[in-house]
Amino acid sequence: MTISLFSFACASIGVSVGLHITGGLAIQTVTLSVHRFDTAAARLWAVGQMALARRDMARLPGCSFWKLCGSGGENFAAPDPSIWAILAAWPDATTAERQVEDGAPFHRWRRRADETWTVFLAPTSVRGHWSGHTPFAAGSAEVAGPIAALTRATIRPSKLLRFWRRAPEISTMIAANPDVLFRIGLGEIPVLHQVTFSIWPDTDSMARFARAGGPHARAIRAVREGGWFAEELYARFAVTGERGSWNGTPPLARPRREAA
Repeated sequence: MTISLFSFACASIGVSVGLHITGGLAIQTVTLSVHRFDTAAARLWAVGQMALARRDMARLPGCSFWKLCGSGGENFAAPDPSIWAILAAWPDATTAERQVEDGAPFHRWRRRADETWTVFLAPTSVRGHWSGHTPFAAGSAEVAGPIAALTRATIRPSKLLRFWRRAPEISTMIAANPDVLFRIGLGEIPVLHQVTFSIWPDTDSMARFARAGGPHARAIRAVREGGWFAEELYARFAVTGERGSWNGTPPLARPRREAA
C-alpha cells in the first residue's frame, strides 16, 4: 500500500511485460515473486533459502536491489510459513523478464514451489529509505489503470505492542474492500521489519480507502503522532505485467468483487 500497514493516506495488467521508455531511457522495473510451498519439507527448504539464496541473488546481472522475505499472507498480522517472496529491482523490463525466467534463484524456487506468481512494476513515486537507501527510481508517469503500493517500515521496539494490536482490525478492513485486486504482508525480520503490498484498480479506489475513517485512520494518526517507525519507505508503481497464478488464477485477471 502507499503506506505501511497503517499509512494508506501517505501514498495491474497483462501477461506480457512492456518496456517503459522516457526520454529514450529505459525505466527501472521492480518484480515481486511470491511462492507457495505446501509440504513441510518444502517449507523447511524455503527457510534455508533465506540464507543460501543470498549469494545467488547478489550475483544476478542487473539486479540493483533485492530482498528475500517471509510472509504474513493476506492477513498481514500472522506469519504464514507456506508463503515466501523475492523482491528485486532491475534496470529495465527486458532484464527483469529474463532474470525472473532464467536466473538461478528464481528458477530454483519456482521448481520447488507448488505455485508462483510474479508481478512486474514500474515505479511512479518513491519516498523514504529501506536499509538506509532509496532502492526504487521513480521514472514512469502515473497511469489510468491498476496501480500497486508498497510500504516498508522498521518498527521501534518500544512501539511493537501498540502496532500489532492494531493489525487485525486493519487487516479485516482491507479484506472487506472490494476494490483490492491483491494484497500481501511480507517481512525481512519477523515482527520488527514489515512490508505491505497491494494492487488497486486505479488511484481513485486507493484514495477512497485512504480517506475512509475507522481503525485505519486512527492508526495513521497514532503512527505519525507517536513516531512508531525508525525507518519507512513508501512507493507507488504502475503495474505492467504478471506471470503465473495465485490461488489458481492470475490475480489481475480476476473479476471485481461486490461490496459486502
